[in-house]
Amino acid sequence: MALKPTIFKMNINVSNLDQDVYETIPLTIAQHPSETTERMVTRILAFVLNNQEFLSFTKGLSEADDPDIWAKNYSDEFLLWVDVGEPGFERIKKACRQAKSVKIYTFNTKSNVWWKQSLKDFSKINAQVYQFDFEQIQSFASLVERTMDFSITLTDNVFYIAADKGSCEVNLTTLKGE
Repeated sequence: MALKPTIFKMNINVSNLDQDVYETIPLTIAQHPSETTERMVTRILAFVLNNQEFLSFTKGLSEADDPDIWAKNYSDEFLLWVDVGEPGFERIKKACRQAKSVKIYTFNTKSNVWWKQSLKDFSKINAQVYQFDFEQIQSFASLVERTMDFSITLTDNVFYIAADKGSCEVNLTTLKGE
């Protein structure tokens, strides 16, 4: 019998001071049985950072050809492709042909090695690459509950996160911007 995903329900009060965006985002997110909490919270931060019309989580790990997050308009046109982790170059090259914007959010202990090995290839394509600090992602993951309300204040590429179980900061570094 296959394992089922764990469902999390969240209300996130977002204050993005850099873009003058203040809103509450209700999220229901499924954590794949093989997905770590750290990867899931990275998907949440990527969602908050890219929040726009048509944005949604995909089947992610359950569907190998799909990104983790996408924005597709009514014409089924890819507006945004978001991958979390360390995707292969060919996958992102293909995504760049399909989507208007492609973003990668890397977060774990092997991120630096992956980026050093990928830098030459990724410099040839129009994809943006960002890195979260893994220890800070772990701190955020420790705050997660199945049902929760929390707030995120974003300014100067730093997420200030406050939840019932505590608070933390998560820094975002741009490895390759627009």
